[in-house]
Amino acid sequence: TVEMPLMPSIVMVLNGPNLNLLGTREPHIYGAETLTDVENHLIQTGKDLGISVSCFQSNSEGDIVSRIHQARGETDFIIINAGAYTHTSVALHDAIKGTGVPLVELHISNVFAREPFRHHSYISPVARAVMCGWGVQGYALAIDGLAQTPAV
Repeated sequence: TVEMPLMPSIVMVLNGPNLNLLGTREPHIYGAETLTDVENHLIQTGKDLGISVSCFQSNSEGDIVSRIHQARGETDFIIINAGAYTHTSVALHDAIKGTGVPLVELHISNVFAREPFRHHSYISPVARAVMCGWGVQGYALAIDGLAQTPAV
């Protein structure tokens, strides 16, 4: 018999540059909820599902790379909204690939309906899944998806 992996018990949510401006930055694209609102909702969603959720945001690429390294051996899954670093960071790609921590790439907006430079991702090739266009609700959908879908 094949043993199905259990759902993750520890999930790290990483947010990149400018996501600290949620609620005030282009609310017609990103909505009115603040990052604190989103994080509090995620932590509660995780508790409801029996998943421990930690959240981290940085405008510094190196800090995000360091958190990905830290996740190795301590975190079952990462959900990352790398913001603009999605489209520019080979360092994030290499950190994700190098640590082997399974990851969901997430975007609040539908990046494919926006400027062409947002259509390329350095993260997608090393992600287990990609979510975009669900607004801030996408974070909770990602957690719920992790709880319902065995890791592959």
